[in-house]
Amino acid sequence: MQEQDSKIKKAIKIPPLITVKKFSELLNLSVSQVISELIRNKVMATINEEIDFETASIIAQDLGFETEEDLEISDSEVLSLEKLLEICKKESQSGKNLEPRPPIVTILGHVDHGKTTLLDNIRKSSVASEEAGGITQSISAYQVKKRNQTITFIDTPGHEAFSAMRERGVSIADIAILVVAADDGVRPQTEEVISYLKEKKIPVIVAVNKIDKPEANPQRVKQELSERDILIEEWGGKIICNEISAKQNTGIDQLLESVLLVAEVENLRADSKRDGLAVVLESHLDSHKGPVSTVLVKTGTLKTGQDITTGSVWGRIKKIEDFTGKNINSAGPSVPATLIGLNGTPDVNDTIQVMDKKMSVRLKSKIEAEKTITAKKEASRKKIYEAIDKNKIKKLDIVLKADSQGSLEAIKQIISSIGSKEVAVEYIKTGVGSITESDVKIAQSSNAVIFGFNAAATSVAKRIAEESGIKIKSFDIIYELVESVKDEMSEMLPPEIIRTDLGALKVLEIFKNGKRDMIVGGKVTKGKAVKKCEIEVKRDKEIIGKGMLANLQQNKNNVEEVKQGHECGITFEGKTKIEKGDTLVFYKEEEKKRKL
Repeated sequence: MQEQDSKIKKAIKIPPLITVKKFSELLNLSVSQVISELIRNKVMATINEEIDFETASIIAQDLGFETEEDLEISDSEVLSLEKLLEICKKESQSGKNLEPRPPIVTILGHVDHGKTTLLDNIRKSSVASEEAGGITQSISAYQVKKRNQTITFIDTPGHEAFSAMRERGVSIADIAILVVAADDGVRPQTEEVISYLKEKKIPVIVAVNKIDKPEANPQRVKQELSERDILIEEWGGKIICNEISAKQNTGIDQLLESVLLVAEVENLRADSKRDGLAVVLESHLDSHKGPVSTVLVKTGTLKTGQDITTGSVWGRIKKIEDFTGKNINSAGPSVPATLIGLNGTPDVNDTIQVMDKKMSVRLKSKIEAEKTITAKKEASRKKIYEAIDKNKIKKLDIVLKADSQGSLEAIKQIISSIGSKEVAVEYIKTGVGSITESDVKIAQSSNAVIFGFNAAATSVAKRIAEESGIKIKSFDIIYELVESVKDEMSEMLPPEIIRTDLGALKVLEIFKNGKRDMIVGGKVTKGKAVKKCEIEVKRDKEIIGKGMLANLQQNKNNVEEVKQGHECGITFEGKTKIEKGDTLVFYKEEEKKRKL
């Protein structure tokens, strides 16, 4: 009996998601038994379908097991951002070794509402004045101190084109500061941000900025926010609102106090003793350091000397720098850090995880297998492109190099929004770093245009490009690069044909009937007949042929045009045989270059 009780109370760890097959193996029961139990609980799932922890836990308990959520990562699992966030959420609720951690704050708002100036004021740097084109074009993170407590800030772009980067900023943050200009009110990007915040259920602090301006109207802003279910405390809601002037440094201390107050309520905690799990915020190729990645540690601790993997790259952490560039030995929860030692530049949004030797071998094998699959998919996609009728869709082949993965992502996102059913952009190669001779050689194979954002061409690359006639276009403002891409696409569009109807003539007589031309007489019934114009021949209201008005006579004199109501003779050039009673329609066509 005691043995039976021990079996009944056997404890098992269940991951956040698990297939029915793996679940049955975990329980050491047949798949049919598990499926039967699922059906009894009105859950219809097949052998290869996934069920969540809550469902699996209920089934396991019904079958006599004690359950616990498994927040560890399997040896062969490439961790997604979604699973990382789920692990952090579950860990903070029921994990062990939990300690308070700094809040991660993102500042969001419409472009030109003062977000960057606010960040600039908080961190006492000159980012706002140094940005090309006045737009935050990448993502970064840094920390500040208030009352001896640390706050981590994530900086995301405010321009409309960077919606994906803003949404990611919301996903990885604990608190969002919504900046709205007191002189402008709620704008399109403000509404977009509000929808993200509602969806992700992130705690919000409103910062009504630019209250120093004569036209400032904070009450109007609060009214507009209330209409969008953002109800501040003074209006009976729960959201803290601070009136500030980032430019005049007014209300900034109170705003930081608000952040600490919300953080205290949220009770933010993490397990600093476990291996670090982090999100890649940015990556670039440094000519001296090699691949450099800016990351934000979500839980655990990253240390120098650890083997790590992220996306399709891996390596050993040779060096860790904090956000000021100072060398540190480790980075714990909520700490932004720069890592050196990976064998390539990971994508923005990839997750960093620590590997042991066993995991390293399995993950590398899996990553290489995924690369092979991706390569096969790419080859298949290219075949599909080649099969498309070239007259229906044209391709602009480009090589795109940028200073960082964040810039690369932003550029590709904006280019993807260029709508055209006639011309498509095909990326022959994309990457981070300078434009090299290998980029030019790749461009040569398909006569591609090379675009660089804050990425200069090497002297060898320039020489090869000049010799082979390959265009290299470099920019330091994203929108100038995108406009150049649009111009290249526009050049590939067939011209727009603009037709202008001039007049019509009723054929009264046939004077000459040659093989390639005819001389006919008639009366202009509408508009005018113009020498060298195009002609449509109509018979019984149907177009039966086309030609050109080669010569025009009135009273046996050559003329340039004959107006309505007058008779004339014309020389018609074309294969169509005109008959008495036909109508000749006169028109001209002009080609006009099109732009996207």
